[in-house]
Amino acid sequence: MTETLPDDAAGIARAAALLRAGSLVAFATETVYGLGADATNGEAVAAIFAAKGRPRFNPLICHYPDAEAAFADAVADERARSLAETFWPGPLTLVLPRRESSRISSLASAGLPSLAVRVPAHPAAQALLAAVGRPIAAPSANRSGRISPTKAEHVLAGLDGRIDAVLVSGPTSVGLESTILDLTAEVAVLLRPGGTPVEALEAIVGPISRIDAASAITAPGMMASHYAPRLPLRLDAVAPEPGEAWLGFGAAQPEASLMVNLSSSGDLTEAAANLFGALHQLDAEGTARGLTRIAVAPIPHHGLGLAINDRLARAAAPRA
Repeated sequence: MTETLPDDAAGIARAAALLRAGSLVAFATETVYGLGADATNGEAVAAIFAAKGRPRFNPLICHYPDAEAAFADAVADERARSLAETFWPGPLTLVLPRRESSRISSLASAGLPSLAVRVPAHPAAQALLAAVGRPIAAPSANRSGRISPTKAEHVLAGLDGRIDAVLVSGPTSVGLESTILDLTAEVAVLLRPGGTPVEALEAIVGPISRIDAASAITAPGMMASHYAPRLPLRLDAVAPEPGEAWLGFGAAQPEASLMVNLSSSGDLTEAAANLFGALHQLDAEGTARGLTRIAVAPIPHHGLGLAINDRLARAAAPRA
């Protein structure tokens, strides 16, 4: 059984001791719950891949208490420092050249010459990083390809007995993974839209390039099929069909036997925070009721809507 720990001083101390000993501990960030391991311990990092069933060519994000600590392992140019000053701590991951002196296990970066680094804003994550005193590698705390967890209950539903502990902090606030921006070349490249809107990043670094679907995997969250519930999704639906649950957005809501509205006011921040929790709910209840699919209302493609649509498209992609 997985140990559940409160996010008080005693719980954080216990979680930190487990991580330093090479164990796996799930913990909340402002985005989603992460499955943490000591990023400098190759065996501990390997245990993440085993627990999640994650392909080893898929790199991990390393979490740090501050930018100075992150830039001790990764080379930061002026763009990276400006972004860190503006958006860290927060839901932004930077992919940077790896320093030769980096302590990070090569498995965490899938053998690539770059590192994905982030400074999370959640107070429990900050306290845990301070207590561990080492960078923590942490993908989302779910089985690979499944819906990301925004509550400790979601973590336990997928990983109970496969990890050592979960630090319980209540629901996450952002609800979508971090935005991932690659700064290893002259032109910044968006690898994954997320909790920091691309428009805000472009205000600092200028135009940002996008990758195409056939690009090699150089950062987390780039798998074509990802974040998937058991029930298939039908995107940009006008109304649910017989046998479908309804994932709505905005004021107009058609009738459905099972439905969740991401935001009745059409607020994309609220919708992002609710997305994974709503998918967990519709998937569990819809499966129990014998429904066959989840129909999803159209979501605007700007601001956080870009990240929401990215997650929905990956969740709806053909399963491997």
